[in-house]
Amino acid sequence: MSKPYYKEEDLKKFKDIADFEPELAEKFFGWYGKVFEEGALTAREKAIIALAVSHAIQCPYCIDA
Repeated sequence: MSKPYYKEEDLKKFKDIADFEPELAEKFFGWYGKVFEEGALTAREKAIIALAVSHAIQCPYCIDA
């Protein structure tokens, strides 16, 4: 049997990405902040769209985030 792709405990470690990949973390969190800024859509509307897409592509990490 293969190992499962998704491990719930891994999501809790995501915030620690800056400890071993600071440049990646800075770019990702900067991008993430820009994506969810208020604009043509509210942050809430963007979050609902993100959740719908997460379910559509069946990404457990995206859904739980």
